[in-house]
Amino acid sequence: MSRSGSGPDEPRVTRVAADATDQSALSRVSQGAVAIYNCANPPYHRWATDWPPLALSILETAISIHAVQVTVNNLYAYGPLDHPMTEDDPLAPAGNKGRIRAKMWTDALAAHQAGRVKVTEARASDYFGPGLTDTSHLGSRVVPRILHGRTVRVLGDPDAPHSWTYVPDVARTLIVLATDPRAWGRAWHVPTAPPQSQRQVITTMAALAGAPVPHVKSVPNWMIRLGGLFSPVLRQLPEVMYQFDRPFVLDSTRASATFGVQPTPFPQALAATVDWWKSRALRSPS
Repeated sequence: MSRSGSGPDEPRVTRVAADATDQSALSRVSQGAVAIYNCANPPYHRWATDWPPLALSILETAISIHAVQVTVNNLYAYGPLDHPMTEDDPLAPAGNKGRIRAKMWTDALAAHQAGRVKVTEARASDYFGPGLTDTSHLGSRVVPRILHGRTVRVLGDPDAPHSWTYVPDVARTLIVLATDPRAWGRAWHVPTAPPQSQRQVITTMAALAGAPVPHVKSVPNWMIRLGGLFSPVLRQLPEVMYQFDRPFVLDSTRASATFGVQPTPFPQALAATVDWWKSRALRSPS
């Protein structure tokens, strides 16, 4: 379901146009659902205004139709840490976006603990994989430049260890969380391969693509600040730059041990991503 009714061209998927902030509309199209997946992501600079009514509508709908609510979340709510993040770490967000996401979870958890609904949450690091373009740090700003042998500019320290979550692993985890009662009432980290720095990932992608290893440079802080004068999205970056200027590592062993979901081997995931970009380039008009 989306405002436009657009979505994947997949025979097992029924596309519905509706505004999820309209609880009556959301409840109407969700009747009979076993689970409601909150995979929404309002524009980055509009989280403070868009998320509260959207999250409330989704939660109240799950309550009204007796469905499990499964929320897709990121790692902002933990704030900066000097160790690999686990589900036991307290929520100590460093900025407003992290506070918004933390409140969404605590509100849902409170409803669960009150016996009104069953909820769970999947937390993942930065996404990558086939089909992701502008929304991925390993998407349109990186892979096409690798394929064309151009310099790649990245946020923060190119050599800091960083966790990357493969989108098909997110999907497999979401299916399990909705259907396994052991998942309900707590958050889980999506099974994610061991961390690699941005430079390591780019070097591997270049080798997989048969391209020369590109120069990797960090985007200067002054350029980010300058861009923020004109772009409301870039204006949000300083709040989360800690995720890129130091190690940012996710420990996902609990979900793997509990549900048997293992992360896709990293070289395999990167190869699928590079192959998708190469096929896209071949389909594009000259």
